[in-house]
Amino acid sequence: MQSAETLWLCKPRFISCLRSWSVTIPQVTNPGVDVVEGCRLPVLRKNQENEDEWPLAEILSVKEIPGRKLYYVHYIDFNKRLDEWVTPDRLDMKKLQFPKKEAKTPTKNGLPGSRPSSPEREVVRAAGKSLPTKTSLPDFQVLQQQAQNGTARRPMPNQPGRKRKQPPNCGGTDEDSQDSSDGIPSAPRMTGSLVSDRSHDDIVTRMKNIDCIELGRHRLKPWYFSPYPQELTTLPILYLCEFCLKYLKSLKCLQRHLTKCNLRHPPGNEIYRKGTISFFEIDGRKNKTYSQNLCLLAKCFLDHKTLYYDTDPFLFYVMTEYDSKGFHIVGYFSKEKESTEDYNVACILTLPPYQRRGYGKLLIEFSYELSKVEGKTGTPEKPLSDLGLLSYRSYWSQTILEILMDLKPDNGERPQITINEISEITSVKKEDVISTLQYLNLINYYKGQYILTLSEDIVEGHERAMQKRHLRIDPKCLHFTPKDWSKRGKW
Repeated sequence: MQSAETLWLCKPRFISCLRSWSVTIPQVTNPGVDVVEGCRLPVLRKNQENEDEWPLAEILSVKEIPGRKLYYVHYIDFNKRLDEWVTPDRLDMKKLQFPKKEAKTPTKNGLPGSRPSSPEREVVRAAGKSLPTKTSLPDFQVLQQQAQNGTARRPMPNQPGRKRKQPPNCGGTDEDSQDSSDGIPSAPRMTGSLVSDRSHDDIVTRMKNIDCIELGRHRLKPWYFSPYPQELTTLPILYLCEFCLKYLKSLKCLQRHLTKCNLRHPPGNEIYRKGTISFFEIDGRKNKTYSQNLCLLAKCFLDHKTLYYDTDPFLFYVMTEYDSKGFHIVGYFSKEKESTEDYNVACILTLPPYQRRGYGKLLIEFSYELSKVEGKTGTPEKPLSDLGLLSYRSYWSQTILEILMDLKPDNGERPQITINEISEITSVKKEDVISTLQYLNLINYYKGQYILTLSEDIVEGHERAMQKRHLRIDPKCLHFTPKDWSKRGKW
């Protein structure tokens, strides 16, 4: 009887599955209609709940393989990491939109893959504009002024100077173009890795060119284009040495390389170790090959930064996890040796196998610990990716709430603290403190002054988040001496 009941329960489910599957089959495509690059139409894809949906997509490329065509599509208003090759049966030809003749580029006013109101798009538009912030004003006046100007919620980067164009040869050269035509650097660079100029994007750089990367015991599916040598882009798997990050074309080449490679950790100085977590400081001038290979790997998962092959002005901090085989890379961040904008991070990345495990916040916390030792306040270079923005906003919120909840009343009065004091304690730049307080909706105007109000929901949510945060940086385990790079010539 049990088996009969079980069969009876499964039968309606099976029928419903057949019905739902049958209605998602698109109509037979019209053989007379030719789908070309630039066309837009609904495309079948699976969402996070594994349900079918038909978002509007743009055809970026078409290729023919024996027996059929494949179409590389970008889903409009979705991140570029979801772009993929699809078969003709996933195209809804009834709603096909042909490209306009006058539109030479698919994106005119924004970034491909960004939503119309995304912070990345607004930051790019505001590049080069100065923040109307006067540090000489009292904190509450600065807050009021930024609130009126609408700049406190999302501070814009100040990017004076000319943008550096990406080198035309992306095959791994060490050359880097200078701002001045005679080859003499005219002034210190203003940013560590500028937003890439999308107006010069061609169709090649908008498409993923690496199918799969094998790094140690992990296989990674790249999200974005990375300028690896052209002959490696046709391989089903690109093999990387997980210690020196050298790229190789086959497993046999990797095995032969491992017999010669003596590295079991990133090159450079180990400046932090606690448990199995270590941080290595790597000079981009002294370890140029490793730094370039690291940039190539990172570009597979970062879309908002321009890749430079001149790594001399940068320091790289690589976080590793130790076991009996060596120190395995988890993530990294880079920073300029000299930053005119107080940037303490240029690029930051946690590799996909280690995401959603607290390592992102650990990288961010470590960058601010370095800023504390240097006696500076710092901020990440803008724009941040969508995942980077979430991580930083979460870190700023937890760090500031941790300080506010530890304040003690003074002589029976309410505890007091200024924005400057929060910035000095955390090394978080004042603009980021203000934007975080506004994001949390903690600032209220009461009887002629600004007060911070912590609701029970905010307190309970913070306590739950801190209980889940097991990985923290221990300042006692940090062995770091900041260097004055202005006295070292060209680094």
